Order: sequence, then C-alpha cells, then structure tokens
Amino acid sequence: MAGAELAWRSAVELAELIRDKQVSPVEVTDAILARIAELGPRLNAFCTVAEEEARDAALAAEVAVLSGEPLPALHGVPVSVKDLVFTRRIRTTGGSRLFAGHYPEEDAVSVERLREAGAVIIGKTATPEFGHKGMTDSPLFGITRNPWNLEMTPGGSSGGAAAAVAAGLGPLALGTDGGGSIRIPASFCGIYGLKPSFGRVPSGPGFPGWETFSHTGPMTRTVRDAALMLDVLAGPDDRDRHSLPADPGGPFLAACDAGIAGLSVAWAPDLGRALVDPEVAALCQRAAAEFESLGCHVEVVVPTWDDPEEIFRVMAAAETFAAWGGRLAGAEPELDRTLVTLLRFGQTVTAAQYLEAARRRRELWGEVQRFLARFDLLITPTMPLPAFPAAGPPPAAINGRAISPLGWLPFTFPFNLTGQPAATVPAGFTASGLPVGLQIVGRRHADRTVLAASAAFEAVAPWSGSRPGADRRPPRACG
Repeated sequence: MAGAELAWRSAVELAELIRDKQVSPVEVTDAILARIAELGPRLNAFCTVAEEEARDAALAAEVAVLSGEPLPALHGVPVSVKDLVFTRRIRTTGGSRLFAGHYPEEDAVSVERLREAGAVIIGKTATPEFGHKGMTDSPLFGITRNPWNLEMTPGGSSGGAAAAVAAGLGPLALGTDGGGSIRIPASFCGIYGLKPSFGRVPSGPGFPGWETFSHTGPMTRTVRDAALMLDVLAGPDDRDRHSLPADPGGPFLAACDAGIAGLSVAWAPDLGRALVDPEVAALCQRAAAEFESLGCHVEVVVPTWDDPEEIFRVMAAAETFAAWGGRLAGAEPELDRTLVTLLRFGQTVTAAQYLEAARRRRELWGEVQRFLARFDLLITPTMPLPAFPAAGPPPAAINGRAISPLGWLPFTFPFNLTGQPAATVPAGFTASGLPVGLQIVGRRHADRTVLAASAAFEAVAPWSGSRPGADRRPPRACG
C-alpha cells in the first residue's frame, strides 16, 4: 500500500490492517515520518520528531504481530503528543526556552496509556509557551501554520496537533484544552476535536497551572478515531485526584452507533452575546439544521447566564502567575511577551478577587445545569470567525465592531469553567477555503451523547475526504 494512502487512513482502519497483517507497523510509521519530513518545514507542526524511538517502537510492534501475540487497541498506530504533555525520554519543552533541554523522567498518565495500547509515539507537536493562548507560536520554535492556508494560524494552544492531523501527519493527536485549546485549532484546521468531561482523562504528571480548567483529549480526522482513543485514555488514576470513575456505559466507540433520534437540542447561534462573522454564522446555521434531519427536536435559544469572561480571565491569570510568576524577574526577556502580560495581570489579582471569581464560577455551573435540564445537547459555533493571520495578533473586532479580550473565542472557555464535555465537528468551508466548526456540548459527564451526536452528524455531512495542500480534494460545502 502506498505511503500517501496510508497517511490518510483512519486509526480504526490502520489498527485493523495491522492486526490482519495487510500492512506492517514499520510501513505505517515510515509513511508518516516521510510526510513529516516533507511538510514539516512548511507547517512547523512538530517541534520534536522522535524518529529513532518511533522506528524502534514500530519494529517491536511488528515482531508482536508476527509472533501472534494478543494485540492491544492501538497496536502500531502512530500518535503525536502535545509538547505540554510529559513524555519519558522525549523532549518536552512547553514551548519555552526555560525548558529547551527538558527530558521528563516519566510519562503523563495519558501517554503511559497510549504506549500500553500499542501506539507508536512519533513526536511532540507545537504549542505556545505553556499553552497560554489560542494561537500557536513560541519564542523557542516560532510560528506554526494552518495547512489550509499557510498565512493563517492553526489556532491554539494545540495548534501543532491540529495542523498535523489535518495535513495527514498521523491519524491521532493528544491535545489539551484549558480554554478551547483542542476545539479552537480543530475548528480552524477542519478536524474533529473532543474535550472530554473534566477528569475523564487523568492529567499529569506535567507542568503546573490551570489545574481545574485543563482537559486532555483526542484530536482526529474521524469521530470513531476519537472514541477509540478515548477508550484507551479514560478511566481513574490515583495520581490525579480529579479523575473520574470508569464510564458504566461501555466502550465509547460503541456510542458512535447509538443514534440521536428523539434528543432535545438547544441551538444558540451567539450564546446571547457573541459577535459572529456572517459566513461562519450561515455555515453553522445550516449545520445545526442537520440535527432536525437526524430526528432531534432543535430549539433556538438565548442562554441567560451572565458573561463568564471576567471569571475566566481572573482565575486563569492568577493560576498562571502562581505557576510561573517566580520566573518573571529573572527570565522576562526569554518569555513570550503575551505570557509576560498575562503574568503581570495575574500578579495584581488578590486572594479575595480569586475567591470571588471561584464563587461566581459555582453560580455559573448552577445556571448552566438548570438550562441543560431541558436539553440533551447545546450546539453553538465553535469559533465566531475563521482562522486569521498566523503572525497575529488576534482580532480586536468582528463585523467592524470591537470585541472584548476573549471576544474572539466566546464559545469555548465557558465550558472549561463548567467542565462539561464539548466537541467540535467540521461544518464546512468559507468562500476562501478556510474550515469552520460547530460545537456540540453535552450535559455533565455525557461524553457518550456528545460522541453519538458527533458521529451522527459526520454520517450526514462527512468531512474526512477534504484535504489541504497537495492531497486536497474539493472542500465540502455544508447544507
């Protein structure tokens, strides 16, 4: 099988082909590494390519296949890991000059589970410094670019992961999401991104900060690949006191066949306050209408909860300062200037202000929980605009109207505050060929419902055949 063809196979397909001895893990790994070598300089999606480790792991996987050993779920399937997530003996920098030579002594729980499932780790994907913003550039590695248009950002902070998956540099990527960092780049790059319920995937050991915001999850080209990956990643671990018990509903992969007929869906085109680009609004409106064809009752809604931007800004800045503020005096010239700005703001937050924000966060959850008592799902645009220039800064206005500091990502961070599962599915392309995403938010711990809805939408509006660059097929227009 040709390397170019292998590069676009799903993880589900690759695992089956490897099990059936139709392709070898070495063949698959070689195909992905060749593509990374070809496209790497243009995209800057990978900051570390673990070529030697990947080839060794692929060879060991091939020996296991030939010897007839029982094979785990991801045996021989390539996966990339965001550079915030610790990988034993593979450089992990957090995108920071402060950790340019950092080689962790242990894996994060998620990486440990991927290895146990037979996955081949091919490298680390780029992130902004300590994942502090929704674009992907860092003082250490420079700018990461969107494979659909190299002048544009892939988003962040899991931007390298999204760019890699979108460009066929591996079917699976492990990302993290503290304020939209899986969903923003997945939307901008036209792939599937799932922020599982908070605690569904144990976090750490790793860099400090954002302990109650950050979710670890899959970034893939298909929903079933994400579900398969979540089956490997999910489950309790005592190293993470927030980790959830195993989901009693069975494999997440099986949820993709559940169907969603009869569900009640709330469609919130602007969450009651966001400014949205007209082209994005139209594509998401058409995508939302597909849920009626899937047998759902869809109701247009205007949520009444207060704007949570101040809550998020205060808590995120304070926790960032708590994690890294001690480095500010001695290392400021080495740090991303936007991280320095965030640290300086965090330094001004008092204990009383932080605790007040935490109280308001609890109130927000009460409002959202009562709202979703009426609905099985909430759907919104993932982002209010398509990708913007990679050199930044983020836009200060939408439709000619000024927005707040977080007004360019108003749909993502609220659900880090609440901890609900949320995914983004590709909803089509703008006239200029940039992807647009639709966000699907579930009730507390309802990851299976989010996966079922995502898979049902994928079945009626498939996206995985759309490819950027040299492998490009014509983008699908939703509707």
